[in-house]
Amino acid sequence: MAKIIDISVPIYNGMLVYPGDAGAAVEPFHQIAKGDAANLSELRLGSHTGTHIDAPRHFVEGAEPVDRLPLDVLVGWARVLDLTGVKGQISPSDLEKAGMKDARRILLKTSNSGLWNEATFCKEFVSLSNEAADFLVRRGIKLVAVDYLSIERFHPEKHYVHKTLLGESVVIVEGVNLGGVEPGEYKLVCLPLRIRDADGSPARAILIER
Repeated sequence: MAKIIDISVPIYNGMLVYPGDAGAAVEPFHQIAKGDAANLSELRLGSHTGTHIDAPRHFVEGAEPVDRLPLDVLVGWARVLDLTGVKGQISPSDLEKAGMKDARRILLKTSNSGLWNEATFCKEFVSLSNEAADFLVRRGIKLVAVDYLSIERFHPEKHYVHKTLLGESVVIVEGVNLGGVEPGEYKLVCLPLRIRDADGSPARAILIER
């Protein structure tokens, strides 16, 4: 049987979130221990908590929401690229050297995956450059995933990367953990909650080995 690798991060109280975003809370609402018939939890979290999908509507007013994203983009063959040697911003040449080739779905494995063990948010994470965003659009990429809470550098003034990718209906997956994943080709399954007209959603993302 093919090996299945969970690349999602868990959702829990006090988990790491992008500065300024809504925090995450998972609290008991009904409890058997307190005499209730069943256990039931209350969840309070932002639409971009943990491993999540950015729909075009996240930065493009009136664009496609998360519940109308094509499923054939969210499920299919993808290539994990080894970019662990990159510092700062990922360039077009970094992507080519990592063996992007003709992939239509790519996952960017960087040194960011080691940051999931840190208790505080790191503002100096590896991100995609503006030039690389243009490059991916020209190459016809359908989906790009990154191993931290934003694909773009911390607090950019114009959000060029997000607007460029989402403006061309490139699905962005943020917050995956690729620390234990070898570079290469996998079957990706990354499904958001079906939240009507939402700008994004937490997702469970897995890779299935060939």
